[in-house]
Amino acid sequence: MAEEEAVETSLAGLSPERRQPGLENDDEDEENADADGETAALNGLAVSGNAKSNNVDVKAAKSELETDEKGMEEESTRESDSNILDVSSDYPREKHISIQRHLADLEKLADVKEDEKKPCPLCPEEKFRACYNHKLHRHLQNLHWKVSVEFEGYRMCICHLPCHPVKPNLIGDQTFSKMGAHYHCIICSATITRRSDMIGHINRHVNKGETESRFITVPAPKSSLEVLKESATDVQVLPNYSTPHKTDSYFNPKMKLNRQLIFCALAVLAEERNPIECLDAFGATGIMGLQWAKHLGSSVKVTINDCNENSVTMIQENCHLNKMNVKLNIKEEDRDETVGDEEGNTDTIEVTKMDANVIMHLRSFDFIHLDPFGTSVNYLDSAFRNVRNLGIVSLTSTDISSLYAKAQHVALRHYGCNIVRTEYYKELAARIVIAAVTRAAARCNKGIEVLLAVALEHFVLVVVRVLRGPSPADDSAKKIRYLIHCQWCEERIFQKEGNMVEENPYQQLPCDCHGSMPGKTAVALGPLWSGPLYNTGFLRRMLFEAVQYGLDEAQPLLKTLVCEAECTTSKHFSTHSPYDENKQEECGVYIKTPNTAAESYLLQGKRRSDEVIRSAAKRQKSENSAEHPAFYYNIHRHSIKGMNMPKLNKFLNYLSEAGYRVSRTHFDPMGVRTNAPLAQFKTILTKYSTPTYTAGQAEGPVHLTEGVLAEQVQAAAAVKAEDVEFLEDNKSGVTAAMFTDDYSTHSAAD
Repeated sequence: MAEEEAVETSLAGLSPERRQPGLENDDEDEENADADGETAALNGLAVSGNAKSNNVDVKAAKSELETDEKGMEEESTRESDSNILDVSSDYPREKHISIQRHLADLEKLADVKEDEKKPCPLCPEEKFRACYNHKLHRHLQNLHWKVSVEFEGYRMCICHLPCHPVKPNLIGDQTFSKMGAHYHCIICSATITRRSDMIGHINRHVNKGETESRFITVPAPKSSLEVLKESATDVQVLPNYSTPHKTDSYFNPKMKLNRQLIFCALAVLAEERNPIECLDAFGATGIMGLQWAKHLGSSVKVTINDCNENSVTMIQENCHLNKMNVKLNIKEEDRDETVGDEEGNTDTIEVTKMDANVIMHLRSFDFIHLDPFGTSVNYLDSAFRNVRNLGIVSLTSTDISSLYAKAQHVALRHYGCNIVRTEYYKELAARIVIAAVTRAAARCNKGIEVLLAVALEHFVLVVVRVLRGPSPADDSAKKIRYLIHCQWCEERIFQKEGNMVEENPYQQLPCDCHGSMPGKTAVALGPLWSGPLYNTGFLRRMLFEAVQYGLDEAQPLLKTLVCEAECTTSKHFSTHSPYDENKQEECGVYIKTPNTAAESYLLQGKRRSDEVIRSAAKRQKSENSAEHPAFYYNIHRHSIKGMNMPKLNKFLNYLSEAGYRVSRTHFDPMGVRTNAPLAQFKTILTKYSTPTYTAGQAEGPVHLTEGVLAEQVQAAAAVKAEDVEFLEDNKSGVTAAMFTDDYSTHSAAD
């Protein structure tokens, strides 16, 4: 009986009711003790044995009770932690809804439908009310996705849900606990308020080596990557691929025209020498290098570089997508340690992970393209350090806010140029970039020849040929001058060569605004490139390559550039055999053609013979007279109030009939490039303009000035026939005196 009672007491102590030791268990222990005493008096040996067994059972019961209590304490602490952090201790566990890979995944949480209002999945109802699809999409993108923190392909978006309580505020007898905005850490599930603190928190995890997420990480399916096709080349892009701040692999579809122009320039160079080594210093997705290797084949050896590891991975995947072999090079010291599929294959693309300055210092290339995000002045010295003789350097500048005179202090800081907003601001931007390129090449004892300069809405593209030697460097440096710009009439002219200071620099301007207007009327802009912006022979060969490869978007622009380079309105082109018509057209440079193979062989070395230098100098003098005029005029900026202007093509014919060179320009759709002074430009524009209204007050001024205008046009034609060389060069101060009387007469008539 005593043994059964002892067992019952031990079982009662282990019951889940957990009785307190000072209440019911004390009475039962006393009764058991009395019973044990009575049995002990009857049989001492049996009692002693039972007592030992009871002691062992009691010790085991106590140990089990202690472990059970510890387990309950741990469960209570976990419950309290889960209430604060809203996480569980299971590993791995599901991620918070604010941590997503793509913006589309975040929109799927809201179950957006066009005809229903849906609340934001990351905001409470009192903060953001339910709305329709377009407003909710804008809210998720601008408020949550834009300020997210990225880590290993995931985006930790800002969360406004009540999972991070702020310290309560006591106001009277009421307690207000406001829920604050916060981020959920993908590694340790902590909630952090500030974005900067979250970035530092993630960096501390990375420094400690804690980069594995505790969430159930599902690799991104390949179907989620969008595949774009351009010029028979497929590339995989990540979401937000057109926003450089939100993705590593930046791809801008609006730059397709830029890529086609660069491809045409490389195709022309590939016809001169074979094979050539070309470099895409900022690969991003690798679309440009893939197009080079896919269309030009064995004539080029393509190297695509990027310093971002994610971009390098994306470039390798895009190479395999286009069935190209990859040779990976991530060593800066030794270029031989590479990893590739087939090293001897000509279709192999070399992918490097280096800084752009490093790879251009280590290796020599025939063609280098620079397309950084923003200005490219930081990479010009490295580009011209090892580029081969007669090679080509092309650069795309996207810092249009500074180049287009919207941020003038940035242009002064990056390019060392003083600029203002003018009607010809796009051509001004192109000449600023070329001036920076010229100075960088001159520091390496190299000169340049501008082959192409394009300034459109999103970028400024400059393509130059490199001429090795101090003499070409000096000739190129002399073409950097200041520009005198009249702020009243928009007239402009480059300063004369020389270092002598003139008493009155306003005399160089053809206008007389300084004499008729009080104060200072002109400003000095620059220093700028004063040479030509195009090479006609190179542009014609680019047009031929564009037709051959079916680049439809580049052909209209190239036709406009050829007309602009020749300063003519003719639109008849012969693209069937450009090499026979335009042999040796580029100033100072022989082009490799079947008839000039021996001469081109002389130019492959580091030094040229004296005969080639003399022939190049003669050709330069003969071609300087055929250079296109600098800058252009906008026909709308100089129109007359109350008068209808003639059509642009008719106005070009009127200027051409007056004896001036004239053409349209790609910089401005309503711009006119001509060597006519601004006074004669306005005179001819006024002559062929018609009054807007047929009332008597509108017809009066036209009849009064008709005879005077006819005399001015005849006088201008006579002056053009006598002094055509002075008007084309625009380098003589006599030009200003010749047109002073005409301009004053025109002002009186107006």
